[in-house]
Amino acid sequence: MPDLKWFRLASTSEVPADEGRGFEVGGKRIAVFNLGGSFHCVSDICTHEYALLSEGYLDGACIECPLHGGGFDVRTGKAIMAPAETDLKTYPVECRDGEIFVAIEVTKENV
Repeated sequence: MPDLKWFRLASTSEVPADEGRGFEVGGKRIAVFNLGGSFHCVSDICTHEYALLSEGYLDGACIECPLHGGGFDVRTGKAIMAPAETDLKTYPVECRDGEIFVAIEVTKENV
């Protein structure tokens, strides 16, 4: 199992219910989505073509890419709407004392 490092993303109040926000942390672009108080972290970059998913349209658990409309389930990272075919990377997320943390694999860039 890879070594993980936890990074603070934001306070829970900074990511309103049924919305997402993008962050650059640990050398990665991470999107965090708040589904009714349950937070989920995925890669912020669409796997079809470069676009920030945090700028897309969230409909339930599906984030729609703002560029070509590909869709992903933010809970699992699964590509669920064409033209997206490749799943997103997902990241462990925890809320502690009103703060959102994400775990990213340790590399020499984020140690």
